[in-house]
Formats: sequence, structure tokens, C-alpha cells
Amino acid sequence: MAAALQVLPRWARSPLRPLLWGRLGARLASGMALEEQARKLFDSTVGAVMPGPMMHRALSLDPSSGQLKVRDRSFQLQQNLYLVGFGKAVLGMAAAAEELLGQHLVQGVISVPKGIRAAVEHTGKQEMLLKPHSRIQVFEGAEDNLPDRDALRAALAIRQLAEGLTADDLLLVLISGGGSALLPAPIPPVTLEEKQTLTKLLAARGATIQELNTIRKALSQLKGGGLAQAAYPAQVVSLILSDVVGDPVEVIASGPTVASIHNVQDCLHILNRYGLRAALPQSVKTVLARADSDPRGPHTCGHVLNVIIGSNALALAEAQRQAEVLGYQAVVLSATMQGDVKSVAQFYGLLAQVAGAHLTPPGTGASMGEDEQLHELAAELQLPDLQLKEALEVVAGARGPVCLLAGGEPTVQLQGSGRGGRNQELALRVGAELGQRPLGPVDVLFLSGGTDGKDGPTEAAGAWVMSDLANQAAAEGLDMATFLAHNDSHTFFHRFQGGAHLLYTGLTGTNVMDVHFLFLQPR
Repeated sequence: MAAALQVLPRWARSPLRPLLWGRLGARLASGMALEEQARKLFDSTVGAVMPGPMMHRALSLDPSSGQLKVRDRSFQLQQNLYLVGFGKAVLGMAAAAEELLGQHLVQGVISVPKGIRAAVEHTGKQEMLLKPHSRIQVFEGAEDNLPDRDALRAALAIRQLAEGLTADDLLLVLISGGGSALLPAPIPPVTLEEKQTLTKLLAARGATIQELNTIRKALSQLKGGGLAQAAYPAQVVSLILSDVVGDPVEVIASGPTVASIHNVQDCLHILNRYGLRAALPQSVKTVLARADSDPRGPHTCGHVLNVIIGSNALALAEAQRQAEVLGYQAVVLSATMQGDVKSVAQFYGLLAQVAGAHLTPPGTGASMGEDEQLHELAAELQLPDLQLKEALEVVAGARGPVCLLAGGEPTVQLQGSGRGGRNQELALRVGAELGQRPLGPVDVLFLSGGTDGKDGPTEAAGAWVMSDLANQAAAEGLDMATFLAHNDSHTFFHRFQGGAHLLYTGLTGTNVMDVHFLFLQPR
């Protein structure tokens, strides 16, 4: 796995506009405080990973000497700086970079999500917009986080800039979540449509982001180190806002500045696993065969410095601090939550039951059987940083409300044609789990939200639920199981209590995957 420097920042918060939680009148008065605390926590969590503060922590320029410092490395700037970027947070990152380094910037090209500038203007975040007469050209594309012709034009403009650089130049590459869809440049004869169809099929069958990116890199001119190769012999510095579990730089945005560690056999193994090898178009077979016989072998990226400036773990650390300010005993469970959304939801349901039992009188919560089942399920999820034992010890010693925090990116296997996203589906499934378990005299709230503000092809960032969701839904004539069977979580939450449980933020301008909050408040 490729190594990258990690920026360990001091905390700095960027304000977000207030979140819209549906109609206030649809909420129960008894749940108001808990819901508002959840909202505040999501707000501060996203604020910790906004682009501007992270860029200012990562870069420092000595104006007298023109020396740029990135961590422990120095680069001499003298009107030799070029910039490219791609991702959901890149507009704000580019604005901060131009503010810091503008006098040395010759030219830049960035690829950002469709509508991001209008969204930023609407929310009044002027610091995330490029100034008039900026030297950075902006392309918008990849609507609904899917590669399209606009993103392809941006990718080709980025490649053209990189290929024109010399050994005297420095290329600053800004990368964030969503970067892969915003940098599509298929190797001919593969077309954008063919690559997109293959990616959609893999995603629908439950392929992980690591598997998707392995295929993307094999079929791309710029991913898997291709951008770094195009920029050679210029020096390259990549500043990366991670949206991938574990922060592997070769996976984030499909690793455009990291030499690929995968080969054609890895690709074929993935395609076989999901039953797609036989259905490959001839163009894909041609590119894979060509790569397998390339006499040059894999290229290296020794001229590149990769630095991770923000991550899910950083956001969760701020969430923990803010939860403690709100009066909770707070524990970060994991920043690598992944696996099938059904298993993840079962884990949170069991966790609520077991943790809740520690907060209530004996005999009102979980038994030893549920405790063992929770640990078995945790082992099956294979989360390398899971702090389950430590979390339960904290809960056992708590004398008040508890907040358990996690982050990552579960996967959803699509079985229906409904509308939703992984955060809304996870919240709905957790709501179903909570309704099936005896929780005792404890109020439970679960929130799942995407830090980018957009959950799947919907306008919501996620959703929140409480333990009485199933009963309340049934009273409104809504069958949760039917909506889940059709992956139709957004429609469910839109209808339920007038959309009061949906989390709306608009595009936030950042992206470090999802965050999950489990609040337990003894009555």
C-alpha cells in the first residue's frame, strides 16, 4: 500500500449554514433536544474538514524567498507553479491555494461537481469561490457523481496542462472525494459510455470502492499514476482530502499520482467475482490485453509527494470533542466502517441494545447472548480499528448520556429500482433493527450523513431515526420492509412525517465519506 504523509492539524472550524431538518411541526416535543444535538454535532463534524482551513494548515509560503513548505519539504517558486484538481472539495481547495500562492501561479484547471459554484454562492461561502480574473479554469460535470462528457473535457484539459510541463515546473494537484468521476479519460478504444456501464454494473452487484477503482485505473489514461506520468519531469505535490476507508492514497480518486500496484490478473479476478468477464465489450478486452503485454512494465512516481490533509478520522475526532461539550460520554468506534449495509445496520441495532443495557437497571436490556452476537458480528465486519471493547467499557462506567461515533462507507447491493442513498438506507435499516429490540428506558437516536451533503442521486445528505420509527411508520401506513426491498429509502423518508427525518445541507464543499452517530440517553 502506498505511503503518504498525514497532516495532523490543530482544530479550526468553518461555519456551515444551518441544516434543514424538515418541518419542525412534524417532530415530537420529547425528541427536540436530542435531534437538535444531533444536528449540531453533524454541523461541527463537517466544519472540521472544510477545504480552506485544511489548505492553510498544509501549506506555508515565505514571501521573501519564494520558498513553499509542504510538511518537511521545500520547493522554490518563481512563476513556475501550475495547479490541477478534481473532486467535491476542490473548488474551496483551489480558492485557498490561489489566495496563498497566487503570485506564483501560472495556470490551473480544476474539475468540480455540476452546480457546486451556484450552491456555494447560494450559501454565502465566498471564501470557497475563485476570485474574478482567476488563472484557474473551472469545469463542472459528473452530475450525480457519474462521469460524463463535461468531466471528460475537464480530464483532457488537465492532461494537456500536465503534458506541457518541464523539469523546472511544480504541479500542485488537489484531490478529494468524487475525484474519480470527475477525471474520466478512458484509454482508446474504450469509450466513456462503455467504462461507465461497466462501473455501474460492478457497483450494482456490490463491488467495493477499492474494486471499482482497480478497474477504473486499468482503463484510464490518468488514474493509477497516469497523471503523475503525464507531468514528468516536473515535480508533483498532491494534497489529498481522503474519502476512502483507511486513507490509501492509491485508491483515493483512483490514485492519479500513485503508481498502480494492481495488474491485469487483479482486474480479471474482480470481473469473474461479479460474473461480468464474459460480457466485456471488445474494447475493454483489447486494453487489458495490451496492458498485460506492455514491455515497459508499471511506471513509478518517484517525483511525487502525496500528503493527506484531511480524513474521516479527523472529522470524527472533532465530533468526539463536540459531543463531550454537549455533555455526552463520547467514543470513536471506527473510521473504517464498511461492509454490506444490512450487516452494518444489524451491528448498530445490537450495539444500541447492548450499550443501552449498561445504562439501565438490570434485566431491562440485552442478555449475554446479544453481547456475544455483537462481538461475533463485529469480527465478521473485519474493521481494523474497531474500539468496541473500549467503547462498552466507557458505557459501563457512564453516569449519563453516551454518544458512539463512527465513519466510513458501507455498500448497498441494489435489488430494486427505488430512490435512495447508502446513508438513508442505513438509517432506515437501523430504524427497523431498533424497533425489533428491547431497549429499556433509554432514548436512542441514530444519524447517518454524507459529509459532502449529497447521498446518492438525492438532494438529502442522509437521515436520522429513533427507536419508535417502525410504530410511527405503520401508523402512517408505510411498510418499511417494502421500501427496503426496493432500495427506496428516500421515498420512505420523504413521505414519513413530511420529510422531517431527512437531513438537508446542500453541497457542503467537502467530502470525507459518511459519519454515523448513535446517541443513548437514559430517561
